Amino acid sequence: MSELTHTVEALLFVASEPLSVAELATLAEAPPARVERALDALRDHYCEERSGVVLERVAGGYGFRASRETAAACARLVNRPSSRALSQAALETLAIVAYLGPVSRPEIARIRGVAADSAVAGLLERALIEESGRGDTPGQPVLYKTTVLFERMFGLEEGLGSLPSLAEFDLPEADHEALRARLHLVADARAGQG
Repeated sequence: MSELTHTVEALLFVASEPLSVAELATLAEAPPARVERALDALRDHYCEERSGVVLERVAGGYGFRASRETAAACARLVNRPSSRALSQAALETLAIVAYLGPVSRPEIARIRGVAADSAVAGLLERALIEESGRGDTPGQPVLYKTTVLFERMFGLEEGLGSLPSLAEFDLPEADHEALRARLHLVADARAGQG
């Protein structure tokens, strides 16, 4: 491997979040085209079939993750079961935050039609969402957005832009209309604040 490839490898190894080609080029003081060639070499070296660590494109950048074969052992290391499933309430809340974030707990509760305290607390604990400032509404509620860990766990190469559009979901028309109506209510309320 070239010196640049080693540098890019080290940068990705120590980074806590995925790094874009532009960020890697700036940090390595190298042209983006050369950084992309270095990433290609690293992708060949760190692939599922060859390594316990895999280089992946995620959240608009590049980062390392454990391979499928080593994920369970790595999960034990950080004391997180690798297959801990999210509840239906947590999944609904996570979808609302992903599609509408930053969003407040009262907005989430209004959209879901039930309290969101427990679901939000669980998602914060799992680091799938994080605080993103305060709202402009009375009481200035905390706003939440998804994290890079969420993008990594769900394999979103281009970050939230990789999420499927709501139109792609196979829902009965009545559910589509109800969901559309709720999302429009939130969007209209936000537009009125802006």
